[in-house]
Amino acid sequence: MSSKHPIFVTLALLLLGAARSPLDTIARDYVQLSLEAGEREPEYVDAYYGPPAWAAAAKANPRTVDALRSAAAKLTAQAKAVAPATLSPLERRRRAFLIGQLTAAETRLAMHAGKRFTFEDEAEGLFGVRPALKPLASYDATLAAVDRLLPGPGDLWQRVDTYRNRFVIPAGRLNDVMHAAIAECRRRTVAHIPLPADEKFKLELVTGKPWSGYNYYKGNNTSLIQVNTDLPVLIDRAVDLGCHEGYPGHHVYNMLLEQRLARARGWIEFMVYPLYGPQSLIAEGSANYGIELAFPGAERATFEAKTLYPLAGLDPAEAPRYAALLKAMQRLSGARFTIAQEYLDGRLTRSAAVEAEQKYELLSLARAEKAIGFTDHYRSYVINYGLGKDMVKARVEAAGQSQKARWQQMASILSQPTIPADLATAR
Repeated sequence: MSSKHPIFVTLALLLLGAARSPLDTIARDYVQLSLEAGEREPEYVDAYYGPPAWAAAAKANPRTVDALRSAAAKLTAQAKAVAPATLSPLERRRRAFLIGQLTAAETRLAMHAGKRFTFEDEAEGLFGVRPALKPLASYDATLAAVDRLLPGPGDLWQRVDTYRNRFVIPAGRLNDVMHAAIAECRRRTVAHIPLPADEKFKLELVTGKPWSGYNYYKGNNTSLIQVNTDLPVLIDRAVDLGCHEGYPGHHVYNMLLEQRLARARGWIEFMVYPLYGPQSLIAEGSANYGIELAFPGAERATFEAKTLYPLAGLDPAEAPRYAALLKAMQRLSGARFTIAQEYLDGRLTRSAAVEAEQKYELLSLARAEKAIGFTDHYRSYVINYGLGKDMVKARVEAAGQSQKARWQQMASILSQPTIPADLATAR
């Protein structure tokens, strides 16, 4: 690649202390702050593909947590002091993005220093939204509807778990099923969003993780997608993970940010992705809604029955009934976030939270333990999957009924410095 590419020109200017915009210096300091915070907390930096020298400097001499907190507050004030009237419309969105990410850094560093927040305050500080969650009792009617689909003796979660275990992908077939699912998710995405010719991913099956799937973006249009096999993987997870971690999910989102903001505009803040920030609400929300966008209506069930069931050695005749059950269970998804709030705010013990997961998410004990383990590990991050999806869905579907318009809106969200407030305003 030519050294005259905009990103390298910008980096050279920044390294020499020059800047084309008052936001450029703030962006440079934000990247360095994020890298140093990553040295103080493992997993803080989800992705980085900027100059190796910056990462080496952060590793060699990271500031203390208190010093980083002070630096984050100072940078937030500097960003707020940049007058919006002096900026172009897109640069104003860039300013808002930096303010949100820096506010999240202040919040996360405060948590690292021992400060405790309520679930709502933590979510607002980290992800830029204040969740309003429904009480668990509001899901009782949905439980009754699921009960009618699978009548019989015993607890409902046991009946659901026993039935769903008929749809486990055999371990020896999982790799083929996942590759087929990802290929279809990609085919449907590239029909609407042009992607770089050299884009690629590597798929790995792993164990010992708190999550079911993960995308590690490496830069240069490349991702590592991992699927956790601690628990048996169900057939419906193949498309979920293929879209969420790949197309049009995290892989596409990170590529578009690299292509259109980091490289085309030289906005270096998009070369680092701290896990805790409003950016994650956009990432997780768009990745979850991307499943519906890529497979509207009955198209997903049709594809699974025709392609994935045979690959997994499962009976496709059972696909319609299983799809109906999953559709009904989708209405229970919000219970996960209420349980997390009640648990993290101390109104549910851990054992009570596990029991609530079994009752309201219809999970086995092992899967319920895994769900609460995720909440232990990532805390209020869980709201990004539900509230984020709802916000992205509302924004995309406001574009109209046509798939073309919806995909165009999705691409706009993914390739611009979008923050949650952009989605809320659109709603």
